[in-house]
Amino acid sequence: MTETEILTLLKNYRNGTLSDEDKDKLEAWYLFEASNSKLRLNEYQLENSYKYLRAKLPIKQEPKVINLWKRVAVAASIALMLATGLYYFRGTTKSEIQLTEDVKEITPGGNRGVLTLSNGKQIVLADVEVNDSIVNDGDNEEVTIQMNPNGLITYVVNPKLNNDNNNFNAFNTLSTPIGGQYNVVLADGTKVYLNAVSSIKYPTQFNEDKRIVELEGEAYFEVSKDKNKPFIVKSRNQTIEVLGTHFNVHSYNNESFVKTTLLEGSVAVSFKDQRAILKPGQQSSVTEDAENILINNVDAESTIAWKDGRFKFDNADLKTVMNQLERWYNIQVEYKGDIPDLKFNGGTFMNKNLSEVLKVLELSNIKFEISGNTIFVYP
Repeated sequence: MTETEILTLLKNYRNGTLSDEDKDKLEAWYLFEASNSKLRLNEYQLENSYKYLRAKLPIKQEPKVINLWKRVAVAASIALMLATGLYYFRGTTKSEIQLTEDVKEITPGGNRGVLTLSNGKQIVLADVEVNDSIVNDGDNEEVTIQMNPNGLITYVVNPKLNNDNNNFNAFNTLSTPIGGQYNVVLADGTKVYLNAVSSIKYPTQFNEDKRIVELEGEAYFEVSKDKNKPFIVKSRNQTIEVLGTHFNVHSYNNESFVKTTLLEGSVAVSFKDQRAILKPGQQSSVTEDAENILINNVDAESTIAWKDGRFKFDNADLKTVMNQLERWYNIQVEYKGDIPDLKFNGGTFMNKNLSEVLKVLELSNIKFEISGNTIFVYP
């Protein structure tokens, strides 16, 4: 949409004449373009901003005081003013999503996971009630696995355990399917948030001088501090070592890169013969054919938005966006023609049906066709 069209929609909303279809367009535009702004204005500032924007546009009638749907109006006004580069918004004036006959709505994923015990037994966690003990793992009942009131898997080490006999160390694996996420609290108190199509292998208790886990896919870690036992995450061909910190690891086998993003504390990333120390707000990236660790400053909160139920994109390309949708909505994406060279900023909520998310993305002039669980993308 052009800025004139956006301002017209805001004006119609103020006058109470905005149709449901146009309201959807305005909300979609907000989620896609304007939600990336962290600024907020009060009503006085908002009115002045609106007048400033109006002075830039060929609209004749003087607007009245704006009393708008706040988050849309405020963010929209700010996004329009931020920079000259934002004064042009690409998009469509009608829906480009084409549906084949009898297409069912594709719903979002949810809290789903499978726990594989050391003896190979698999437990579907959706079948476990809150506050239930899942199993005593190990013949000597050293560790009890429980589902806490918040729906987290927790590991409780027997406090009466004789440390002299503390040699047993079973390994569990928590895995999530397409469209699933799950969280676990490890025996040392470390919290792990596991994204879709991911798995983490870990000991039921940390008896060694290092706390080592293995990750495939994506996870966010809040590592419990223990200066005597470094916490180590192994993912593909890189290793991350910390003492206690918050960070995100993105390491899917179908993607060429592994990215580590630090939010708090400090981490050491090792790759081949390279080693790099990250600071909060930095992200390391490694690929199999590279020799060095690349480090960039990023919007770290965008990286972990999935943990809080949001898609949030920070200069992401189309394939990166669609990969996330594939993992969350259990769909297959096929590109018709060349993949458009587009960058996406902003986001939407993960509890929305797929068609609502595609409506946001179509603001970039991309066309979608839904056929069963296959999404065709047209440039």
